[in-house]
Amino acid sequence: MRDDLEKKLARYEEIDQMLMDPEVLSNGSRLAALSRERGALAKLATKYKQFKDLNNQIAEANEMIESGDKDLRELAEAELPDLRVRRETAWDELLDMSVGGEDALRSSCVMEIRGGTGGEEAALFARDLYEMYKHYCESKRWKVEVLDMSPTELGGFKEVILGIEGEGCYRELQYESGGHRVQRVPETEAKGRIHTSAATVAVMAEPEDVEINIQPDDYRKDLFCASGPGGQHVNKTQSAVRLTHLETNIVVQCQDEKSQHKNFAKALRVLKTRLYEHKRAEEQAKRSQERKTLVGSGDRSQRIRTYNFPENRVTDHRINLTLYKLDQILAGHVDFVVQALIDYDRNEQRAQFGNME
Repeated sequence: MRDDLEKKLARYEEIDQMLMDPEVLSNGSRLAALSRERGALAKLATKYKQFKDLNNQIAEANEMIESGDKDLRELAEAELPDLRVRRETAWDELLDMSVGGEDALRSSCVMEIRGGTGGEEAALFARDLYEMYKHYCESKRWKVEVLDMSPTELGGFKEVILGIEGEGCYRELQYESGGHRVQRVPETEAKGRIHTSAATVAVMAEPEDVEINIQPDDYRKDLFCASGPGGQHVNKTQSAVRLTHLETNIVVQCQDEKSQHKNFAKALRVLKTRLYEHKRAEEQAKRSQERKTLVGSGDRSQRIRTYNFPENRVTDHRINLTLYKLDQILAGHVDFVVQALIDYDRNEQRAQFGNME
C-alpha cells in the first residue's frame, strides 16, 4: 500500500508540473484530461502528504528527546501525543480512501450487463438489474448514459452497456462485478414452478485519454446496419460500428445511436475501458502475491449474489450476507449491500495493514 500511495503522490506532483507547461496549456483536450486526473488524485495525495509530514515531525521529536537537551526533550514529549493522534487519524482516513483498490477514486466507469443461463428469463433479469442500477445511480445523482443495448422481443436485454459518471461511482459499483443468479417463477411458467437463471455484470474503471492511447492503426473498424429484436432493422444505413483491437483481439460494437459518428465515439470509449481493464488484469496477475481483494478479477464466472423472489431474499455469497429486502434492493436501494461490502473490505485492510509507522 505504501508503494501505491507513493506512486499516486508522485503522479499528482508530476501533473502539477505538467499543468505549468505551455504546450499542455495550449492543448484543450489534454489539459482537461490532466485536470480531471489531478482532481481524482487530489484528496488522497494531499492526505498522504499530510501523513508523511506528521511522520517526519514525530521522527524529529524523537531525535529531540534523544539529544540530551532537557528543554528540547520536554518540548518534544509535550508535542508527541498530539502528533501521534493526528497521524493515526490521517492513517485511518487513508485506509478509508484506499478501500476498493487503486482505481477507487475514479469518477467514471463502464458497466456491462448480460443475460446468461436461462434464455428469455435471463434476459428479463438482465433488464431488472439494469433498472436496479439505473435507480441507484439516480439516487446518487450520477450521470448514466446507455452506450449500447441489445433488446429481446419480450423486453429483456441480451446485453446493455452503460457509461456512469459521478464521484465514488467506481468505488461502489465495482463490487457488482460477477455472476448474479435469480430464483423466481417466470411470467411464462404456467405451472408456477420456480426457475433459476443468471445474468452477469462487469464494472470497469474508465481510463483518462492520457492513460490509454489508441491510434487508428491499432484497430479495425467495420460498419453494418443496426438491427433490433427479431432481426428488425432499426435503420437501413450502416450506422452501427464494430471495432476490433488488433493486438488483443478485443471486439466492441455499438448500434444504439442513429449516427455513425456517435456510435464510433461510444465504441471507442468502451474499447479504451476494456483495454485498460485488460492491462490492469495483467498487472494484477504479476502481483499475485499481494492481497486478494474482495472484488477479485471481476470474472463473470464468479457467482456473487442470489436474488430469491419467493422469499424476498438477497444473499451475497462473498461475505455471507442475507437480507430480506429484495423488493427494496431491486427498487434501487443497492446501498444495503454495497455498504456492507465496503465495510468488509475496509476491515480486511485494517487487519492487514494495521498502523503504519
